[in-house]
Amino acid sequence: MNQHSSTNQKVVILGGGVAGMSAAHELIQRGFDVVVYEYKSIAGGKARSMPVPESGKEGRKDLPGEHGFRFFPGFYKHVTDTMQRIPYTDPDGEEKTVFDNLIHAPRMGLARYDHPLTEFVANFPTSLDDVVDIIKSMFDADLGLSAEEMETAASKVWQILTSCHERKVQEYEQIPWWDFIEAEQHSEAYRKLFTALTRTLVAAKAHEASTKTVGNVGAELILDMITPGMQNDRVLNGPTNDVWVDPWLNFLREQGVDYRFGAEVKKIDCKDGVITGATILENGVQYEVTADYYISALPVEVMASLLTDEMLLADPTLFYLKQLALSVDWMTGIQFYLTEPAPIIEGHVLYMDSQWALTSVSQAQFWPYIDLRQYGDGEVVDILSVDISDWNTPGTNGMTAMECDFEQLKNEVWAQLKKSLNHDGEMLLRDDMIHTVFLDPDICFINPRDKINLEPLLINKVGTWTQRPDAYTAIPNLFLASDYVRTNTDLATMEGANEAARRAVNAILDAAHSNTERCEIFEMFEHKLFTLWQKHDQERFEKGLPWDGKTVLHIF
Repeated sequence: MNQHSSTNQKVVILGGGVAGMSAAHELIQRGFDVVVYEYKSIAGGKARSMPVPESGKEGRKDLPGEHGFRFFPGFYKHVTDTMQRIPYTDPDGEEKTVFDNLIHAPRMGLARYDHPLTEFVANFPTSLDDVVDIIKSMFDADLGLSAEEMETAASKVWQILTSCHERKVQEYEQIPWWDFIEAEQHSEAYRKLFTALTRTLVAAKAHEASTKTVGNVGAELILDMITPGMQNDRVLNGPTNDVWVDPWLNFLREQGVDYRFGAEVKKIDCKDGVITGATILENGVQYEVTADYYISALPVEVMASLLTDEMLLADPTLFYLKQLALSVDWMTGIQFYLTEPAPIIEGHVLYMDSQWALTSVSQAQFWPYIDLRQYGDGEVVDILSVDISDWNTPGTNGMTAMECDFEQLKNEVWAQLKKSLNHDGEMLLRDDMIHTVFLDPDICFINPRDKINLEPLLINKVGTWTQRPDAYTAIPNLFLASDYVRTNTDLATMEGANEAARRAVNAILDAAHSNTERCEIFEMFEHKLFTLWQKHDQERFEKGLPWDGKTVLHIF
């Protein structure tokens, strides 16, 4: 779609991550003048990849690093729709879109300290091998759950799937996931499993996370696995910026977007209830910018720090951003560059016993056009990309990730990986495989141990839905596009950021009385298969009755 007739109206976008770039994409194609101000020197925000500084030798490229590995579940709709509208020329010269750079990861692994790696099929079986693997994993998993506990877990998923939207928003949002799954009434193995899954899948603590959020996402992931034709787990076929973000940035600039690096937002000015401008510090030069409309695509903790008394007077609900800014946690990537291939599994691995809630993916197997020997000093052939989701639990070394210096941190992550993967004499990982280790540079060491995280992750804690703003505000020319905005996605992800951007753009189109086509907003976590059950539950909810899992058919 390209509706590129000029409106002669200017939009300033503060922040150039996925939300800011998504908003710029939709606005420039609807005829607005768009300027994006991005603090970093690399586009993409939390989704970006970046070069490992000074790692390239003898004319080779720097090794590719990242904030954390990318994961595109099958239920993502908004961000993948945008990806299908970003042109890309592949290494063979064929014209495609960046969406074509997504590769299906057909397996997932569950790694534990006391059990060999368990492999699961991550999608509906399409071959005899898949069926064999599913049956094998059912018997090999040995999760320690009783038949009653497995039935309880299944019934909780069923309850989420068959509950109406209103019950989820008004009731389940107030219930911690831990209480909903009745964790305290079951075995240590049951509690351990759900603690690990919650930490690794949504970087949240089961005691604090909202049942609405965790339940919806968890049930959707399970549905995607058993739905024929659905690819539940997708990854990119190269470093994120190479195969997605940089082609996107080039496309936006070709369309007319002015995207500026090294531009820090210092202040947002508000007078008489409207935004009158913003102060930008770009490469040491401070100046004022003005526009017809302003979109804040900044992280919640940054936007909260920019709120002024004038802005809060114009829209008192923005004060909730200061509270939301406290609902953040750390989920950060560390990459191990290896001199030997380590295709542990053809997909992601969840380390269930890992004190630091580790997840990983072996990159080289998914990068068919990337020869890693053309990077660094030519010795690296694989990258084990790991996310650390728990920074406050002591590891096998007795220290939390927060307490460790860099050497202790990387050594402890590697120790937990080895303890989870090396069993019965099979050494999937060895110390002599490590060439280089790279930690996300957003983790800044103030001294050898004390550190800050420049980009923490918003966590959907119980009851925070009411604190989250819509994409429009009571300030008529200020709009919000970030993963803390209320969206159908309801999770701090690339998908949530893209949906929030679409909502902000639609609100601008309404404010401008534009007759151009609105951005599509997709329904999430809704399935026609369960409509009868959900309708029945809605009737019960309106009468003040609890969920019972029945349909209209059960009544007669």
